[in-house]
Amino acid sequence: MYLLQQYAAKRGDQESLLENMNTKYYYYTRTKGLFRICYPKERPPTVETYLSPVETHCNNIDYYLPDVDNVTKQFSDDAMARLHMGRSMIALFIVAFFAVFVAFWTGVAGCWRRSPGNITCTAILMLLACLLSAGGMGLWHGVEYYEKEKVVGEEFYQQWNNVLRENTIFSYDWSYILAWIGVGWALVSAILFSAAAICLRGEREKEEAMNMQYLMPVYPQKQQYAYATGYPAPAAYPGPYYHGSQYGPYNY
Repeated sequence: MYLLQQYAAKRGDQESLLENMNTKYYYYTRTKGLFRICYPKERPPTVETYLSPVETHCNNIDYYLPDVDNVTKQFSDDAMARLHMGRSMIALFIVAFFAVFVAFWTGVAGCWRRSPGNITCTAILMLLACLLSAGGMGLWHGVEYYEKEKVVGEEFYQQWNNVLRENTIFSYDWSYILAWIGVGWALVSAILFSAAAICLRGEREKEEAMNMQYLMPVYPQKQQYAYATGYPAPAAYPGPYYHGSQYGPYNY
């Protein structure tokens, strides 16, 4: 901003540049995240801002949800593609955070119960979170590409003043690096949980095999009984046979 003011001061025919510097937010030093744009130094007087939790003046990014005034009807195809990618990026990150939240509870239950099934479920959820967050980061780069290379609005690079282009520097801050580190660690977590599930399943199989060695086989015993019938008795039970009690007969 200071360099632009010096440039405009040296040339008297830059009234439009001075006017834009005082009215347009993209002439100010700013940091852009998923949901808001913050101004760590000077803030534009024509933009309504609020004080963030880290004591920085910010304004929210409008994804037109919902589009009450039907503003997006006037957007070009490239502008709509950028807007859809931005919306999808937010949706993917929300689903990824939900997957991590569910994976936390399945992981706690799996460790407490030493359950291979719960640990496997946790590995699947962490892998899903990794893929979703990686997709969200990919869409973020897609939005960045459209903002730099496509005509999607006067506040983006292709429609900037040449002086603003020459005096602008883009850089990635700690949140960008932290996001990719989170994607990598989600993948590492999925691999480690998979290995843990395999180890627990192997331990359970060993325990079951050892327990089988102490089980005594029980077979049904076949017994033969002699019945007082009119048929000849089997040879295994030689006679004589008496009707009634073997201590009788008794006379009453």
